[in-house]
Amino acid sequence: MKLRFDVTADIVALMRAEVTAGERAVSVAVKSAGRDLKSAWRGQITGAGLGRRLANTIRSEQFPKGRPSLNAAAVVWSKAPVIVRAHDTGPLIRSKSGFWLAIPLPAAGKSTRGGRITPGEWERRSGLRLRFVYRRTGPSLLVAEGRLNTRDRAVASRSKTGRGLTTVPIFLLVPQVRLRKRLNLARDADRALDSVPGLIVANWVEVRI
Repeated sequence: MKLRFDVTADIVALMRAEVTAGERAVSVAVKSAGRDLKSAWRGQITGAGLGRRLANTIRSEQFPKGRPSLNAAAVVWSKAPVIVRAHDTGPLIRSKSGFWLAIPLPAAGKSTRGGRITPGEWERRSGLRLRFVYRRTGPSLLVAEGRLNTRDRAVASRSKTGRGLTTVPIFLLVPQVRLRKRLNLARDADRALDSVPGLIVANWVEVRI
């Protein structure tokens, strides 16, 4: 009995093609996982009621750029990391000066610059002076002597007789406040990481020489 064995494929070419297939599979898998994580984080942010604008600060990028690699990596981050991290961790917030945090009440209105209005801005805008009211039980207050307009905002009284003049609470004063944790970014990051091996296998195209 005579046996004959022929090697028809170039083993070097076969291995090179296999490496190329691996590079493509890893790169596609990593890009897909990064894209899915970006989408998941954006969904968490909008689902928590934090708005589309903050959600759109979540970005993703793949490295190396322009070529597949077995060492491909994806980076997912926020362009507003301080805000996103605060909602992810639920930190304890204290005043920078070590005194009070001023939390605006509805009568304070909104800042013309966006965000929360400060006591200083409120006094400049309204022309009224704020007065400190200490309370032993519950938060202390900053109040003003004025009236409420049709939008329930505190404004200066135009009455010369003092008619309609009332003491209006403008700010609550608290020594510290804990921001409620609204996000769980680590959960989605772990899911994205766990999905990578399956994505690599799914995107590995069989080599044919």
